[in-house]
Amino acid sequence: MQEYSNDFIFRLKDLHINFDKYKFYPRDERYNSAIYDSDRTLIFSTLESKKVNLDEISYTSNKKIHFIEEPESYYLGAKYVVLEIQDDGIWLEKLKKEIFIFVVIAFAFMTLLGYFLLRIFLKPMRDALHLLDRFIKDTTHELNTPISAIITNVEMIDTNSLDEKLSKKIKRIDIGAKTISNIYEDLTYLTLDNKIISQNENLDLSKIVHQRLEYFKTLADVKKIELIENIEEDVTIFCDVKKISKLIDNLLSNAIKYNKVKGFIKVTLTKKSLIVEDSGKGMTDSQVEQLFERYIRFDKSVGGFGIGLNIVSMIAKEYNFKTNVESEIKIGTKMELIWEN
Repeated sequence: MQEYSNDFIFRLKDLHINFDKYKFYPRDERYNSAIYDSDRTLIFSTLESKKVNLDEISYTSNKKIHFIEEPESYYLGAKYVVLEIQDDGIWLEKLKKEIFIFVVIAFAFMTLLGYFLLRIFLKPMRDALHLLDRFIKDTTHELNTPISAIITNVEMIDTNSLDEKLSKKIKRIDIGAKTISNIYEDLTYLTLDNKIISQNENLDLSKIVHQRLEYFKTLADVKKIELIENIEEDVTIFCDVKKISKLIDNLLSNAIKYNKVKGFIKVTLTKKSLIVEDSGKGMTDSQVEQLFERYIRFDKSVGGFGIGLNIVSMIAKEYNFKTNVESEIKIGTKMELIWEN
């Protein structure tokens, strides 16, 4: 319409200048037109519409599009120029397509721009996280050798042959080393992002549970926790020995950590399940729902990073173990793992 208007005004100007040569009103088969003076009085018109709204720039009426423009000069006394074309709707469809294409291009451009800006802004954070991850991996790797050496040497000491004071010191060293060792193994498992290839085999689970209970006996003795064993012999399971040991370790570690002094831990092993009960602080129903989430800690007065039970959940899912948790505040918690041979 703007193009038509410019053409019409040019022709109107030409008529104004050469009015003495020819007096033909400029017409065009592509559109109808009209001119009005400053008082909005019609000078001449080829419009089909009888009424024109000169207050608008463009509008549609009776399936016609009207475009109003004011020339820079009053050619033939015209203050307003009005153009009229049939509204066939093609322009609207064309406009919709153009808007759609523009939106798609703009969205694609903004997405690419956002992606590159995000990469630029996040690069320092990625670098920092990479350094932190590298530091954790290197640190945990370096911890392994001295921790293993301490635990091995402590286990070789016959504490019964030592006086009571020295025996207690040795036990404290043993407790500290085993605590750090457990944390090291958890961190190693997580930094490998559970990509450890499982070396599954038929295992004597009864023997493994006995061994892990013996391992944690020193830690339980510190809080005078009684370890009650109800272990069925010759229970076998097809699993990775390191992963099933890690699962049992984290269950026992949590049971000790959140237990009360002079409490108890009862471990029951059957052909189909492993149950660890404790006389600890217990949990609310909402806490039980969050129990296996990573970094969740309900009692920050005790140590840990909130990753132990998350690892338990990861291993249980890998082997399709079903987990049941029952807990009551100030009574204790019962955790059950169920599998099918």
